[in-house]
Amino acid sequence: MTRPALIVVLSGLVVVSGPLTLADEVSDALAKYSKPVDEAIDRGLAYLAEHQEKEGSFESPMRHNTAITSLCVMAFLAKGYTPGHAPYGDVINRGIDFVLNSSQWNGMLVGDTRSHGPMYSHTISTLMLSEVSGMVDPERQRKIDVALGKALRLILAAQSVQKPRHHEGGWRYQHNSRDSDISCTGWALMSLRSARNNGASVPKEAIEKAVQFVLNCRNRDGGFGYQPGGGSGVARTGTALLCLELCGMHRSPITIAAGDWVLRNMHRGRNDGFFYYGIYYCAQGMFQLGERHWEKFGEHLYETLLKLQRDDGSWAEGRGNEARAGRCYSTAMAILAMSVAYRQLPIYQR
Repeated sequence: MTRPALIVVLSGLVVVSGPLTLADEVSDALAKYSKPVDEAIDRGLAYLAEHQEKEGSFESPMRHNTAITSLCVMAFLAKGYTPGHAPYGDVINRGIDFVLNSSQWNGMLVGDTRSHGPMYSHTISTLMLSEVSGMVDPERQRKIDVALGKALRLILAAQSVQKPRHHEGGWRYQHNSRDSDISCTGWALMSLRSARNNGASVPKEAIEKAVQFVLNCRNRDGGFGYQPGGGSGVARTGTALLCLELCGMHRSPITIAAGDWVLRNMHRGRNDGFFYYGIYYCAQGMFQLGERHWEKFGEHLYETLLKLQRDDGSWAEGRGNEARAGRCYSTAMAILAMSVAYRQLPIYQR
């Protein structure tokens, strides 16, 4: 017997505080995965809770990382758990506090200022703070309001840095970078979209310019490159698909073509250094696209990730670049990918 769900109303969206089950949220074709996915996510969240550091971050070779912490916090939210409510309310609050305490003088949300790509940590953490805004106690809400305002201003200022025409509207590793890539842009765009959905005064033009940069990365094969002119990749195309679906291009010819590209290439991702990143973005994007694209990708998603979970509830480390992030990162990304059908994070609701 599970405890009664807690209903939270946030920006006109109904958020149910877990535990949730997948059974009522998937089609008949994917229903066979409901129980194993529910159990896998529960085990994964238990692993994350056991591997939180005292100051609120989560274990990783990349110590005190706000991005990994924010992804872990959002993994709990994605299952329907909320700040301050058992069993994971304290875990979530400590993660939020760690990110808030990492805010720099200029608004940058980064634990290690020596990072070669601080805008990753900053934009992912901005997204998390926007998603929990309205769920927390009054004291934390006041801190979030201050930190989130500064964080959003930094993102908008970074977008306004003078860049070559085909890089305009996007973001890169540093807040003063003079070029853009689709990966950093994806997180920045989602953080702005989330904040705008939540009532923040984010200019519509900033969203439109970011969407145009994403379109600049599109290739003739329907996929998307890392930068304009670059070859199509699984993670890159998933990023673009999600961004465009969330920003008014639902089931447009461009997003349908991107979804088709993902279906043709979805088995490529396991051997590269961005497997979890790619399957996360593709899961979110293909769920937004829906219909046959989600049906086919959903089966691939569940089959793939269920096999990779370890006995302790974690997901095996990624390869290449992802290996440096550690097992809390891979576990959080796997949970965020598999929990997409729960529709609990406001930014990802259809």
